[in-house]
Amino acid sequence: MFTFTEKEETFNVGDKSLYTKAWLPSGPTQAKLIFVHGFSDHVGRYYGFFPSLAERGIAVYGFDQRGWGRSVTKPAEKGLTGPTSRVIADIVAFIKPHLPASPSDPPVFVMGHSMGGGEVLTLLSDPAYQDSVVRHVRGWILESPFVNFPPEEQPSWFKIFAGKLAGKVLPHHQLYHQIPPENLSRDPEVVKSLAEDQLLHNTGTLEGLAGLLERTTALSSGKVRPHGKAVQSLWFGHGTLDKATCFDASKKYFEQCLDVVPDKQFKTYEGWFHQLHADGPSSQEFYKDVGDWILARSGADKSEAKL
Repeated sequence: MFTFTEKEETFNVGDKSLYTKAWLPSGPTQAKLIFVHGFSDHVGRYYGFFPSLAERGIAVYGFDQRGWGRSVTKPAEKGLTGPTSRVIADIVAFIKPHLPASPSDPPVFVMGHSMGGGEVLTLLSDPAYQDSVVRHVRGWILESPFVNFPPEEQPSWFKIFAGKLAGKVLPHHQLYHQIPPENLSRDPEVVKSLAEDQLLHNTGTLEGLAGLLERTTALSSGKVRPHGKAVQSLWFGHGTLDKATCFDASKKYFEQCLDVVPDKQFKTYEGWFHQLHADGPSSQEFYKDVGDWILARSGADKSEAKL
């Protein structure tokens, strides 16, 4: 096991400066993980998950997306993500500097949680980024990805149509939407912190929400899927009692990738809620699953055992 350091910075993309944070192992870096957070979330809310990876030699790099967390500097910026093209361009800009420049560099993995998972799936399926980004990423990790709404939260076709239309007419109009904290985790302390965290503003713009609806529609219909063999490895983790995203839709999407992704795994977490990284003491199992999967594909699993 390594010790690790935390490093806070900013990076400029387009017209915006975004907050970033890294968890860097003291010893040799075995792999790099680029992390993309979910709706009304920020990279400071992943508890022991990132430190657990850094202690195993996996450097973790995350950023608060445009419109969220510490990347918001004034109220008008809350939820101001821009359209999907802007969201994906931001993620790509953050990934590219970390991609290996030579075969001896540590392999790069990209992970998305919830809304961030839907964004990552959109990116890895985008023909425009297959050669410049996707084929250079060793593996893609999805935690409770937003492929579709859970059945009890499924909006009607009219609401979806109206939402997309409103997003074009009043793109920067803000709407408050909170997922009940008790629906996200089984851990009472996590539920309490979700309710008290001032950075969780639960505010989206019509443009941003319309983009989310469009991505979800494309993913759940199977219209957006990996291309060719650019995606080397794929890992999904999803809890069966997730009340924020749909377990069945996630499993269905994964099964649609079976013929195009050579190395893939779907891990079912029976009885778990949405935040696998913060679902009580059992989250240690999730930490280990992700770390083991990364190290097995970085050639570092055997060397780690000697530490």
